[in-house]
Amino acid sequence: MITIMDNTETTEKTKSCDFRMTRQRRVILAELDSPGQHPTADEVYSRVRKVLPNISLGTVYRNLEILSQTGMVKKLHIGSEQRRYEKNQKRHYHAHCVMCGRVSDIPSDPFGDIDKTARENSRFDITGHELVFEGLCPKCNDDNQ
Repeated sequence: MITIMDNTETTEKTKSCDFRMTRQRRVILAELDSPGQHPTADEVYSRVRKVLPNISLGTVYRNLEILSQTGMVKKLHIGSEQRRYEKNQKRHYHAHCVMCGRVSDIPSDPFGDIDKTARENSRFDITGHELVFEGLCPKCNDDNQ
């Protein structure tokens, strides 16, 4: 069940952006609140339809794009699959199962400040990075043995 809440961080971000926080956007954001979830737009659509049965797939895609442009949602480009979305704004990395497509979060702390290292070694003005580890998730690994 999706719970719609209006948290302060979301409210502050919408004030700094020039758009309205519609019911559709609140429901989409609430769906992305589930920890460890990295759903595709189609999966978000399927879940959101339980709360808003008349919402269209196009509306979900447009709103996910708008929410990612505002920085409230992150669009993940992992593998050649459909784009995935998450609301987790803390710096972290991802592990992608090449067999089933599952995506899991990996905390970034063990890797230190990679941006700083890249900046020092390349003399680029580094603005960010994405790091995805690929392999087999525990379930697929067990199934293969």
